[in-house]
Amino acid sequence: MQSRGSSNKLSSMIARTRISSLLLSMFATFASIYVAGRLWQDAQTRVRLIKELDRITGYGKSAISVDDTLKIIACREQRKKLLELEMQLAAAGQEGFKSKGSTDTDDKDPKKRPLVVIGAALKKRENEKGIITRFVIGRSANRGDSLDQDIDSENKQTNDFFILDHHVEAPKEFPNKAKLFFAYAVDKWDAEYYAKVNDDVYVNIDSLGATLATHLDKPRVYIGCMKSGDVFSEPGHKWYEPDWWKFGDKKLYFRHASGEMYVISRAPAKFISINRSILRTYAHDDVSAGSWFLGLDVKYLNEGKFCCSSWSSGAICAGV
Repeated sequence: MQSRGSSNKLSSMIARTRISSLLLSMFATFASIYVAGRLWQDAQTRVRLIKELDRITGYGKSAISVDDTLKIIACREQRKKLLELEMQLAAAGQEGFKSKGSTDTDDKDPKKRPLVVIGAALKKRENEKGIITRFVIGRSANRGDSLDQDIDSENKQTNDFFILDHHVEAPKEFPNKAKLFFAYAVDKWDAEYYAKVNDDVYVNIDSLGATLATHLDKPRVYIGCMKSGDVFSEPGHKWYEPDWWKFGDKKLYFRHASGEMYVISRAPAKFISINRSILRTYAHDDVSAGSWFLGLDVKYLNEGKFCCSSWSSGAICAGV
């Protein structure tokens, strides 16, 4: 029994060895065929390149090496791609998110009306997207101090501030700041829309432009993440509303856009500019803005993309 078992094991080992040798031989054969094929392809490619170079230069023999020829052809291909990209960039710059209408602010140099002016963080190149963005800031309570000087100095270098000279920067003055932004912005820029954005909110400029472009057929709009909420009458509360009694026994705010980001069209902005001296402000800038449009023929657009609580696909904004 032991002899037969040993014989079987030996036969099995020999069989496995033969199979392994056969597989190894097949692999080596395939590898040889593959390498030979690649070498043949490379040789054919080099022959074609040499012929092409001879045709271009007009000589019977190439004056430069095949490697140099490869570099020349690669440069030509890159140049073609660069030209194509430049053409695409020029076309995108012409189209962007600008409206088709224009305003003749200067008869000699008519300019297209920007799509939107944003009170926000970074200055974008208006010519690319038709969207103007600026930091909006008031003046220090101690007018002319080092804070004001720093802002003026930085603005000379970056030109990305919108300074409200007659406004004192303070948290309790945010509602008035929003009112002055819309009033002064519409006086300075003749745009389709004006957007207020908190400085701790990121904005997807492409998504914003695409969304606003779909509403250009509406003359008076108020766009945002519409909400309502409790009115707090307790003086020590974070969201205390001194005029709480004006909102009725249920103490609920009327429908208004969230203050993180909202947009109004040119007509409501003009209304704010004309009536800035008599428009009432409340404890919060979003409630104040909502109150200005209650008695106007303005279309409220509750746009989920303006809800900045989370960043999702196609979202316009996201809070920090």
